[in-house]
Amino acid sequence: MKSMRGQVVLNIGAEKAWEMYRNNEIIGKINPSMLARAEYLQGDGSPGSLRLFTLGPAVRGYVKESMEEIEEVELGRSVTYKVVAGELRDMYDPYRVTFTFLPMNGMENNQCIAEWKADFQAKSLATPMPNKAREFALGFLKSFDKFQLCN
Repeated sequence: MKSMRGQVVLNIGAEKAWEMYRNNEIIGKINPSMLARAEYLQGDGSPGSLRLFTLGPAVRGYVKESMEEIEEVELGRSVTYKVVAGELRDMYDPYRVTFTFLPMNGMENNQCIAEWKADFQAKSLATPMPNKAREFALGFLKSFDKFQLCN
């Protein structure tokens, strides 16, 4: 299994970033050109829940939808899910992602580190590393700052 990760510094607290990521109504408004909609098809965001992400026009050439089964939740801090349907599932099996929001020392209410980590196995030798997925995820996380300023 291979791994890939990336992180960005956000100018909002980790608790606020966590709330924004977990709330379907808010996450769909952060950057609709990248993520148009999110909904829980089953459950409430706890382990075993199914969450469907419908991607926006900026990403649709790569991935249109991603259905995820939440595997682990550390409240207020991180969520790990496995992609169970969609284009990523067609390319990788498994494809697991963890989003983590870590407070910055001394700036807990004003800044955090948002981390994206993927563990994956390509279904074919011709399948590229998920660099586009990392770029999308980190770009989307950076959008949290702009959304927060506007709301």
